[in-house]
Amino acid sequence: MPAESSPSLLTLRFPPPPTTRRLVGLGTMGLVVLLWWLATSGLGSEDRLISPVILPSPAEVVRSFPSLLNERALVQSIAATLKRVLVGFGLAIAVGVPLGIVAGSWRVVESAGAPLALFGRNLPVAALIPLTILWFGIDETQKVMFIFIACVPFVYSDVVAAIASVPDRYVETAQTLGATSWQIVTKVLVALAIPDIYNSLRHLFGLAFGYIMLAELINAQHGLGYLLMTSQRRGLSEHIILILIIIGLLAFGIDRALFWFERGLFPYRHLEE
Repeated sequence: MPAESSPSLLTLRFPPPPTTRRLVGLGTMGLVVLLWWLATSGLGSEDRLISPVILPSPAEVVRSFPSLLNERALVQSIAATLKRVLVGFGLAIAVGVPLGIVAGSWRVVESAGAPLALFGRNLPVAALIPLTILWFGIDETQKVMFIFIACVPFVYSDVVAAIASVPDRYVETAQTLGATSWQIVTKVLVALAIPDIYNSLRHLFGLAFGYIMLAELINAQHGLGYLLMTSQRRGLSEHIILILIIIGLLAFGIDRALFWFERGLFPYRHLEE
């Protein structure tokens, strides 16, 4: 029989080495920047493929950073956005994780909460804006509670799924050894599901970070969403692009930090970057 050939990078579902993944990703980003530069190169508006009003050049975006930083309180806006996301998402964790553990452990509770969770996950998030304004006003409480209400159904559902995915053989073994229901929940179900719970929360934090942009359109004094709105009103397209890049870099940095902690907390799990 002929010897099997080693898989190549184009082999179906073959994961490339980490270094290759990084190089391919950087190459893609470099290609995007190159196409951006080509589309916006030229001394005047008439020389460009795309008008600077619609898409400024990379150089123009970079040159606009000092004015965004010094004249428009970029640091205060980043701090305000992160604070709102951390508080709102922290509340969603504080409520959704315990409820999800209980529902995943006792499936009759999950049956009771399933319709509400399904409704919350499928509700258009923009529809929560007028509702939270009605309930909490237009100040900081509204923005925090918007994040909480938008995220808690997803946190709850993912925790239920993580608890329910623990193989029954572990529960049966614990029951054979005489463990109580509470001991099975805390020492078996939660202990085995917590890596999946953490990984889910890491991804959901990015969801919360995107949702806050909507909340900050309403009566915000600082915040990245507020900066985006005012930049659009003033026609500062270079600031819009720059803020979007900053949002992406912040989200990427937070995700990498959480991934680093995950790798340290659960070294026995294979994690793809």
